[in-house]
Amino acid sequence: STWLTLAAHKHNCKLSVQGNFLNTSAIPHRCPLVCICTSDLLSCAKQGLQQVPIALPPTATTLDLSHNALFQLHNHWLAALPRLQALHISHNRIMDLSPQAFHNATGLRHLDMSSNYLHAIKKYYFEALVCLEELLLYNNWIVQVDEQAFLRLSSLQKVYLSWNNLTQFPFSSMQGLSHPNLTTLDLSTNNLSRIPIKEVTALPVYIRNGLYLHNNPVRCDCSLYQMFKQWQQRHLSSVQDFLEEHTCMAFDNMARSLVRFLKYNKIFENCSLSQGSPGTSDVHATVLVGDTLLINCNTSTHDTSATYMWISPRHEPIMHPGNGNHTLEVYQNGSLKIIAAKPWHSGVYVCMAIGKHHQLNKTHEVNVTIHYPMLDGESFSTGLTTLLGCVVSLMLVLMYLYLTPCHCFQCCKKATAPSPPQECSAQSSILSTTPPAPDGPSRKISTSKHVVFLEPIKEAHNGKIRLAAKEDITDTKNLKFLQLRSDSESDSSIFSDTPIMS
Repeated sequence: STWLTLAAHKHNCKLSVQGNFLNTSAIPHRCPLVCICTSDLLSCAKQGLQQVPIALPPTATTLDLSHNALFQLHNHWLAALPRLQALHISHNRIMDLSPQAFHNATGLRHLDMSSNYLHAIKKYYFEALVCLEELLLYNNWIVQVDEQAFLRLSSLQKVYLSWNNLTQFPFSSMQGLSHPNLTTLDLSTNNLSRIPIKEVTALPVYIRNGLYLHNNPVRCDCSLYQMFKQWQQRHLSSVQDFLEEHTCMAFDNMARSLVRFLKYNKIFENCSLSQGSPGTSDVHATVLVGDTLLINCNTSTHDTSATYMWISPRHEPIMHPGNGNHTLEVYQNGSLKIIAAKPWHSGVYVCMAIGKHHQLNKTHEVNVTIHYPMLDGESFSTGLTTLLGCVVSLMLVLMYLYLTPCHCFQCCKKATAPSPPQECSAQSSILSTTPPAPDGPSRKISTSKHVVFLEPIKEAHNGKIRLAAKEDITDTKNLKFLQLRSDSESDSSIFSDTPIMS
């Protein structure tokens, strides 16, 4: 299948690099005088070079020739660098490339030819770079890109063509499975006056998410507005990151009529978004966390031999029977099953129907949203009951701390009266460690120790009992005991026992 072919191709890129490392072990190392050489880095930048140095060390994996005056690259000029993976030739004067300029650089992964004088991208320019992942061609004079210029570059991940003079681009060459890893296609700041809506909307969603078309003098129309508005609603980064830079011309050939149509969309009030973009079918599906969701691939294709492939929100291609961790399954009829849905399963899923010649027939998109389950009525009632119980308990604690009733009814009843203390008041004073103030001259302090035995309090002859302090120090720690006396001046005590003198 196509995916097995692509996997084998990627494996061959790794083997090619490993083989190149083995083949250069016996080659002597040479470093040009105008360059700086490290273990695997060769830097010849900013030397005013008009030609590439002849003697280059074969161990280099990165070659920097930027900011020079190079105007031509000869055939097979990289034959001496079999390990090369990154090439920087930006800020030079290169206007054209020889047919076999990169035929000895099959392991090259990063190529920077920005800020040169290229006028076109021809078919043979990069066809030998089968392992190329990043291609930087911004800030050139490119007017045209050949339809087959990137056909063999199936490993491409990022292509930068901004700040050129492009008037059109072959979007149809990027459809289908020709570039399964392409996540960035920057065509911003060019001279694109028209965007083929049908071709662009037929691109896989992982390409559209990184398709940058802002700062182009395109003519304003409803189809253009509908397409970009839907991209904005789906939060595609190509629109979200440059919202104000998306402009269109309200009138032909009038640069002053540029409108930021996503920010100021009054001129599109009569445009309806209900029609949707042509060439795609978009539906929404919602499921709770942990549940199972089955999505049909409604591509309306009549090819009975067609096979189906889904692209997940993580840009993972999924074919029958499913993915590696067994959370997604694909049936023979194209249906996708999400098993035990998780929050990270949310996003846009794209189904593609592939014909027997590996050509893309139809696409179908489904926006999946994963929700956590809401609380039901019973759970809510239980929670409310628990909350009310906590509030009542807190109120009872506060009442106990600040509103405790008095246990001595008679004391509380006569708390404001100036009458002498009653029994409960006297008993409380007996238990206190702080002696009351002296009540008369009959009270005196003694330095001897005493042990006091108390009997139940008896009422004196006049019916009055008065708390009196013996004001004795019972030990060396100045402990004080209280004794009850009557109001009479008699020397007799209200206690039956006499204190024992120590």
